[in-house]
Amino acid sequence: MKRLLFFAFVLLTALSCKKDRRLQSEKDDEIIQQYISDHGLTATKTESGLYVVIDTPGTGSSCSQYSNVKVSYKGYYTSGEVFDESVASGVTFNLQQVIAGWTEGIPYFKEGGEGMLLIPSRLGYGEKGSGSVPGNTVLIFDVKLIDVL
Repeated sequence: MKRLLFFAFVLLTALSCKKDRRLQSEKDDEIIQQYISDHGLTATKTESGLYVVIDTPGTGSSCSQYSNVKVSYKGYYTSGEVFDESVASGVTFNLQQVIAGWTEGIPYFKEGGEGMLLIPSRLGYGEKGSGSVPGNTVLIFDVKLIDVL
């Protein structure tokens, strides 16, 4: 009997967490769509829920989700408050070492490409957040792919 109660508790907890994640994804999507509308953007939504705005596609080399890249960026909330920004000359990293929204989004650009990534919280820092970024927060990044290394 104890095992049955424990199993029921675990099942209900798992279902509740899945529902909470789905509700958060829907909320994030509404926030992103409102931001797009308010700012007159033309964005493409990916299967994962990431939105990509391509201002300049770039003409150089392409990258993959496994590439080492040099990117300049500015990260901010939908309120416009900046939480992180690179130097103009950019920073170098492997796309496997960043948030999922970047791993998926940066390969939409070729070298020289510029645009915006509108990232739902689950592709950013999730429900726990990180540093000054609160949990369940939509993130926006202006990005420029400087180099594929």
